[in-house]
Amino acid sequence: MRRLAPLLLAGFTLMGTGCEKKSQPSPTETPPATAQGQGQGGDAPGTPTPPANSGTLLLGVATALTGGQATFGISTRNGIEMAIREANAAGGVKGQKVAVKVYDDQGKPEEAAQAVTRLITQDKVVVILGDVASSNSLAMAEKVQPAGVPMISPASTNPAVTEKGDYIFRVCFIDPFQGFVMAKFARETLKAAKVAVLQDNKSAYSIGLTEVFTRKFTEMGGKITTTESFSQGDTDYRAQLTAIKKTQPDAIYVPGYYSEVGIIARQARELGIKAPMLGGDGWDSEKLFELGGTAIQGSYFSNHYSPDNKDPRVQKFVAEYKAAYGGVPDALAALGYDAANVALDALKRAPDTSGPAVRDAIAATKDFPGVAGTITLDDKRNAVKSAVVLKVGDGKAEFVTTVNP
Repeated sequence: MRRLAPLLLAGFTLMGTGCEKKSQPSPTETPPATAQGQGQGGDAPGTPTPPANSGTLLLGVATALTGGQATFGISTRNGIEMAIREANAAGGVKGQKVAVKVYDDQGKPEEAAQAVTRLITQDKVVVILGDVASSNSLAMAEKVQPAGVPMISPASTNPAVTEKGDYIFRVCFIDPFQGFVMAKFARETLKAAKVAVLQDNKSAYSIGLTEVFTRKFTEMGGKITTTESFSQGDTDYRAQLTAIKKTQPDAIYVPGYYSEVGIIARQARELGIKAPMLGGDGWDSEKLFELGGTAIQGSYFSNHYSPDNKDPRVQKFVAEYKAAYGGVPDALAALGYDAANVALDALKRAPDTSGPAVRDAIAATKDFPGVAGTITLDDKRNAVKSAVVLKVGDGKAEFVTTVNP
């Protein structure tokens, strides 16, 4: 199996990936290297892992920087990078600078497990941030829990992730709430009586959302006309869409990722399907508009935040992100930023940096002011927070409503 290429973000020496909007690194950045798969099997040139006595607190990240879910990982990494910069500019944590070791897991569970094992055994990180995809986080949790290293997922919404053990946390809502949000929106706002479902049968995220949406929509008096399936990486969905078309649904629920959803939307319109599509936070990427074009416009998805939120804290984050990366931050950037800040806040409050001490400090997080909502962790280590529903417009996701838990 191909070895993973790491990226170290240390102090003010921060490394990009080349996928960012900036074409040239700033004077305080190291030129792009291993995040794109260069220098495999070793650290980026000039960015060695700090030795244990260096006075640097090392966090670890495993996420997709390449592959079909790369925009998720890049946005998450950017948000984490911002939080680290701010913390170091303010003096660090307990008088120490903070660094982050990032591995590209390519969006694959087996790579995520391999990466997190290396973060624990070789890099000796004090906290792990990641992954975004639930299937990857589940694979990571299997390694993290017995090792006693706290892990905070920015955006894995499947309930099973935190059920792996008391060292696993998240700063996002979970699928039972997200599935309910879209079922309620479809039934009450869109007045949909019949909905078809198209799920990814190899994704824990997609399967979990399908189960919740189906149950809640049915309880509200709606009917699921059919449930069709595909597998991540498929490119032809016409057979499933043809079967869906025959059932004449009022809407189609597609709890997948942007990389498939955009193509599904185009093929649906080619087949003459006019029903709007509905989805979850896996749609959130600038690539959705590129892949889906006009075919995806008029569809809706649930998400964690809106950059149009007028809260000064949100607008400050949006402005600083734009200045650093040249684009509007999506929810993954906001959640990466929040996850890193929750970890940093816990490290400040913990009496020491041992696993149990940091774990207890994270668990005590209450009313933390995140940019993707105020975060309070419940007894199952899940964030209790609101969701928003966004409408896909012309190159932009437009705010529709907020739904509270």
